[in-house]
Amino acid sequence: MILPQEIIRAKRDGRELTAAEIGAFVAGLTIGDVTEGQAAAFAMAVFFRGMTLGERVALTEAMTRSGTTIDWGAPDLPGPVLDKHSTGGVGDNVSLMLAPMLAALGAFVPMISGRGLGHTGGTLDKLDSIPGYDTRPGLLRFRQVVRGVGCAIIGQTETLAPADRRLYAIRDVTATVESVALITASILSKKLAAGLEALVMDVKTGSGAFMASLDASRELAESIATVATGAGLPTVSLITDMNEPLASAAGNAVEVQNAVDFLTGKDRDARLLRVTLALGGELLHLAGLARTVAEGEALLLGALDSGAAAEKFERMVAALGGPSDILARAQALLPRAGLVVEARPERRGVVTSIDVRAVGLAVVELGGGRARACDAIDPSVGLTRLAALGEEVGPNQPLAIVHARDAVSAEAVVARLRAAYRLGDAAPPRADPVVERIAPKR
Repeated sequence: MILPQEIIRAKRDGRELTAAEIGAFVAGLTIGDVTEGQAAAFAMAVFFRGMTLGERVALTEAMTRSGTTIDWGAPDLPGPVLDKHSTGGVGDNVSLMLAPMLAALGAFVPMISGRGLGHTGGTLDKLDSIPGYDTRPGLLRFRQVVRGVGCAIIGQTETLAPADRRLYAIRDVTATVESVALITASILSKKLAAGLEALVMDVKTGSGAFMASLDASRELAESIATVATGAGLPTVSLITDMNEPLASAAGNAVEVQNAVDFLTGKDRDARLLRVTLALGGELLHLAGLARTVAEGEALLLGALDSGAAAEKFERMVAALGGPSDILARAQALLPRAGLVVEARPERRGVVTSIDVRAVGLAVVELGGGRARACDAIDPSVGLTRLAALGEEVGPNQPLAIVHARDAVSAEAVVARLRAAYRLGDAAPPRADPVVERIAPKR
């Protein structure tokens, strides 16, 4: 028997842990033999000492084995099992479009997503704004929807990577969330448990990103691509820009409406389209459904323009308990805020920079996000028509449209947005939102 305290001591002193030691610690964490204090000490030791590539792979695989792993069974699915994951940002609703786009091209997408915390939005919170949509179905129903429709976006089940769920809760209260080794294992253990055949990772960088600096984003992108591939899951990471909101909407119901408009062709934010196609093109190429990334992007755009992706989205929503006519009746079905006001700037000018984290916190202040994991969310509130970098704003062109519960919160958010937007006389140069592609290190 390997005592937890000896494993903690070894990592505290900087020794590389063996796969057996890591496996024993994760097993103890899963069944409760490892105390919360020991888990916290382990997380802190890893935070300061780091982990080698071999340790990260061993931790990821051990956490994957801590619960149920899904075997889709190749004869039952006539296409590859794919997914994408994002570190989170503001106006990042890519999952809502990309999953059905991939499904329309013959892939199967069992997407296990999370809720928002802090200034970043969560995919599950967005989907919860759709009446009847079940983000926590049982494993049997999850499998049925993926097989029948081609995609399903749900939350982590009780049986998938339970060691991650326990360790994450401890990291959240011990200031060890930022550990690249622990982030890597947390993300990938759930993805490996979902039985994927290929993954693309979207690592944000910039003022609205979890990893604000490019160097930190690059470190995480390299870790995930390399560890995932080492654990048998072919993965590519893209670093994408979060120095402005990705979509022109930020909130829950408003981002679902934005996704419906995107899928139906009514309105597609240019940066959102670029990032969505880039992520999907990488996946199709990894899975062998496209000869090149560019060909994959063209196929995805075709699935959008033909309406095939929109049809998959509507079928997924209906199969998971939502309305069968979400595309035609989204505005009537989605919750709507009681007050809608324009956030006008104090002067005319061109947007030269945006504090995107502050924009995300504005959504939280409206009630559309969480300061604590237990906080309730108002799905109706949010921001739309968010001004982009280089856009001229003034008395007739607001910074955003604020969807609020009351005048007090609306007024506070207007002030926050004015402080978040910096105006000048000339537009900054436009940059590609796809900053860098990171392949696994050999």
